[in-house]
Amino acid sequence: MRLLKTDTFELVEFVGEDVPKYAILSHTWEGKEVSFHDFQYPDALTYLKADEPHTPAWAKVKHACRKAQEDEFEFIWINTCCIDKSSSAELQEAINSMFAWYRKSAICYAFLSDIQRPSGSIDPSSFDITYLAGVVGP
Repeated sequence: MRLLKTDTFELVEFVGEDVPKYAILSHTWEGKEVSFHDFQYPDALTYLKADEPHTPAWAKVKHACRKAQEDEFEFIWINTCCIDKSSSAELQEAINSMFAWYRKSAICYAFLSDIQRPSGSIDPSSFDITYLAGVVGP
Protein backbone atom coordinates (compact mmCIF):
# COMPACT_ATOMS: atom_id res chain seq x y z
CA MET A 1 0.00 0.00 0.00
CA ARG A 2 1.27 3.43 -0.95
CA LEU A 3 0.35 6.46 1.19
CA LEU A 4 0.91 10.17 0.72
CA LYS A 5 2.80 11.92 3.51
CA THR A 6 0.66 14.91 4.43
CA ASP A 7 3.48 17.32 5.28
CA THR A 8 6.00 16.60 2.51
CA PHE A 9 3.68 15.19 -0.21
CA GLU A 10 6.01 12.20 -0.53
CA LEU A 11 4.58 8.86 -1.63
CA VAL A 12 5.66 6.13 0.81
CA GLU A 13 5.29 2.37 0.26
CA PHE A 14 4.17 0.10 3.13
CA VAL A 15 4.24 -3.69 2.93
CA GLY A 16 2.22 -6.19 4.95
CA GLU A 17 0.60 -5.18 8.21
CA ASP A 18 3.14 -2.45 9.03
CA VAL A 19 0.86 0.39 7.88
CA PRO A 20 0.51 3.53 10.02
CA LYS A 21 -2.79 5.16 10.91
CA TYR A 22 -4.09 7.05 7.87
CA ALA A 23 -6.96 9.11 6.52
CA ILE A 24 -8.55 8.39 3.17
CA LEU A 25 -10.10 10.71 0.59
CA SER A 26 -13.22 9.63 -1.23
CA HIS A 27 -14.02 11.98 -4.09
CA THR A 28 -15.73 12.43 -7.39
CA TRP A 29 -13.43 12.45 -10.38
CA GLU A 30 -13.39 15.60 -12.44
CA GLY A 31 -11.46 15.77 -15.69
CA LYS A 32 -7.73 15.19 -15.26
CA GLU A 33 -7.02 13.95 -11.74
CA VAL A 34 -3.55 13.94 -10.17
CA SER A 35 -2.02 10.53 -10.89
CA PHE A 36 0.83 8.50 -9.46
CA HIS A 37 2.87 9.48 -12.52
CA ASP A 38 2.16 13.18 -11.97
CA PHE A 39 4.02 12.86 -8.67
CA GLN A 40 7.12 11.75 -10.59
CA TYR A 41 7.43 15.15 -12.32
CA PRO A 42 9.82 17.68 -10.76
CA ASP A 43 7.05 20.32 -10.67
CA ALA A 44 4.74 18.19 -8.49
CA LEU A 45 5.97 19.65 -5.20
CA THR A 46 5.81 23.15 -6.64
CA TYR A 47 2.15 22.62 -7.54
CA LEU A 48 1.32 21.34 -4.06
CA LYS A 49 3.27 23.97 -2.11
CA ALA A 50 1.97 26.93 -4.12
CA ASP A 51 -0.59 29.24 -2.53
CA GLU A 52 -2.75 28.71 -5.60
CA PRO A 53 -2.32 25.10 -6.84
CA HIS A 54 -1.85 24.56 -10.56
CA THR A 55 -5.30 22.97 -11.18
CA PRO A 56 -8.42 22.06 -9.17
CA ALA A 57 -7.13 18.46 -9.00
CA TRP A 58 -3.85 19.59 -7.37
CA ALA A 59 -5.88 21.82 -5.03
CA LYS A 60 -8.00 18.81 -4.01
CA VAL A 61 -4.87 16.81 -3.08
CA LYS A 62 -3.28 19.75 -1.26
CA HIS A 63 -6.37 20.56 0.79
CA ALA A 64 -7.06 16.91 1.64
CA CYS A 65 -3.49 16.69 2.99
CA ARG A 66 -4.00 19.92 4.93
CA LYS A 67 -7.22 18.59 6.49
CA ALA A 68 -5.53 15.30 7.41
CA GLN A 69 -2.66 17.22 9.03
CA GLU A 70 -5.15 19.33 11.02
CA ASP A 71 -6.64 16.06 12.27
CA GLU A 72 -3.12 14.84 13.16
CA PHE A 73 -2.71 12.26 10.42
CA GLU A 74 0.77 11.86 8.98
CA PHE A 75 -0.55 9.93 5.96
CA ILE A 76 -3.50 9.95 3.61
CA TRP A 77 -4.57 7.55 0.85
CA ILE A 78 -5.96 9.07 -2.34
CA ASN A 79 -6.75 6.49 -5.00
CA THR A 80 -5.82 8.61 -8.01
CA CYS A 81 -2.26 9.30 -6.90
CA CYS A 82 -1.42 6.37 -4.60
CA ILE A 83 -2.01 3.65 -7.20
CA ASP A 84 0.26 3.15 -10.21
CA LYS A 85 -2.40 2.36 -12.79
CA SER A 86 0.23 1.61 -15.46
CA SER A 87 1.02 -1.61 -13.57
CA SER A 88 -1.78 -4.09 -14.19
CA ALA A 89 -0.64 -6.20 -11.22
CA GLU A 90 -0.71 -3.21 -8.86
CA LEU A 91 -4.04 -2.02 -10.21
CA GLN A 92 -5.58 -5.48 -9.73
CA GLU A 93 -4.20 -5.72 -6.17
CA ALA A 94 -5.59 -2.26 -5.41
CA ILE A 95 -9.04 -3.17 -6.74
CA ASN A 96 -9.02 -6.35 -4.63
CA SER A 97 -7.79 -4.50 -1.51
CA MET A 98 -9.75 -1.27 -1.72
CA PHE A 99 -12.59 -2.27 0.60
CA ALA A 100 -10.09 -3.32 3.28
CA TRP A 101 -8.14 -0.08 2.84
CA TYR A 102 -11.30 1.97 3.40
CA ARG A 103 -12.29 -0.17 6.39
CA LYS A 104 -8.83 0.12 8.00
CA SER A 105 -8.60 3.89 7.56
CA ALA A 106 -9.02 5.97 10.71
CA ILE A 107 -11.31 8.44 8.93
CA CYS A 108 -12.74 8.92 5.46
CA TYR A 109 -13.05 12.44 4.07
CA ALA A 110 -15.45 12.96 1.20
CA PHE A 111 -15.11 15.65 -1.42
CA LEU A 112 -18.18 15.84 -3.61
CA SER A 113 -17.60 18.43 -6.29
CA ASP A 114 -21.27 18.65 -7.18
CA ILE A 115 -22.20 19.96 -3.73
CA GLN A 116 -21.83 23.71 -3.42
CA ARG A 117 -21.26 25.77 -0.32
CA PRO A 118 -23.88 28.41 0.40
CA SER A 119 -21.47 30.87 -1.22
CA GLY A 120 -21.77 28.86 -4.46
CA SER A 121 -18.10 27.85 -4.48
CA ILE A 122 -16.96 24.34 -5.36
CA ASP A 123 -13.25 25.18 -4.91
CA PRO A 124 -11.66 22.49 -2.68
CA SER A 125 -9.89 25.14 -0.60
CA SER A 126 -13.20 26.75 0.37
CA PHE A 127 -15.07 23.54 1.19
CA ASP A 128 -15.44 22.40 4.77
CA ILE A 129 -14.44 18.78 4.42
CA THR A 130 -15.05 18.22 8.17
CA TYR A 131 -18.82 18.10 7.86
CA LEU A 132 -18.68 15.38 5.24
CA ALA A 133 -16.03 13.49 7.19
CA GLY A 134 -18.47 13.18 10.06
CA VAL A 135 -21.18 11.91 7.73
CA VAL A 136 -19.00 9.35 5.93
CA GLY A 137 -16.52 7.99 8.47
CA PRO A 138 -14.87 6.55 10.39
